[in-house]
Amino acid sequence: MTQITTYRLGGMVSTDPSDNTGRHPSIGDLIRNHGPTFSFEFFPPKNPEGEETLWRSIRDLERLRPSFVSVTYGAGGSTRDLTVEVTEQIATDTTLLPMAHLTAVNHSVAELRHVIGRLAAVGIRNLMIIRGDPPGDPLGEWVPHPDGVVYAEDLVRLAREIGDFSVGVAAFPYKHPRSPDIATDTKYFVQKCRAGAEFAVTQMFFDLDDYLRLRDRVTAAGCDTPIVAGVMPVTAMRTIERAEQLSGAPFPPALAAEFERIADDPAAVRAKGIEHMSEMCQRLLDEGAPGIHFITMNRSTATREVWHNLGDYVRT
Repeated sequence: MTQITTYRLGGMVSTDPSDNTGRHPSIGDLIRNHGPTFSFEFFPPKNPEGEETLWRSIRDLERLRPSFVSVTYGAGGSTRDLTVEVTEQIATDTTLLPMAHLTAVNHSVAELRHVIGRLAAVGIRNLMIIRGDPPGDPLGEWVPHPDGVVYAEDLVRLAREIGDFSVGVAAFPYKHPRSPDIATDTKYFVQKCRAGAEFAVTQMFFDLDDYLRLRDRVTAAGCDTPIVAGVMPVTAMRTIERAEQLSGAPFPPALAAEFERIADDPAAVRAKGIEHMSEMCQRLLDEGAPGIHFITMNRSTATREVWHNLGDYVRT
């Protein structure tokens, strides 16, 4: 009898008698050859109430049949085990294609190999690799583990040496807070790609031109790695207040002024945020962005509203 392997792809189950690997599809291949992709990002819950919220959002968004989903890694590797557990559960209990985040902070090479091996054991072959921020103070001094790796590109190489993983890395539309200038940031990004990254996902941004400038300078550097746009709609004024901390980039002043004019009306702020993000995502797709990655903060409602506003793009 021929063994038929099933794998998950955007909520659809595919059977291929010739595929006896049992592996999940490559997100790099999906982005490069089957885009535009639409994906969602979650973070591990901190308590039982957060776990309930997370899984309710996962089930709500599962119905949209995203291309893939990702689970973040806490600062300093603080949620390592939870990240692995949630990613494993998504892989085994849902129709979603999971991507696990992995950082180098506070981890030896041996520990990193263990985490990667644990993910591979449940069939996960897609990794988002980020060097990570120091625990407690994201902008504090970054001190590598004495038995670890120093840069994201080193971790990319490690993962690719261990197995046949599809690896993604972070891209910064403004620039990484630790990069001295745009040119240096671009050089570091290209090095990560040449180390083996197949795709990139940006930190959140709120100005289309920031993404286009990033794409243009990477292309000018001779790098054709597809860059997925990471986005999150403004749903409250506190989103703007936290934007610089979350993205490493200043919130666009002109856009901030538009929100300030309606700051006393929470419903108007939320509606404006959904409208702005819907329009920006539409323009991103019109400009050829290979995918949209929604940062959900473990909530589904605003993400679903933006997704539905993209019309034919998400229904083809």
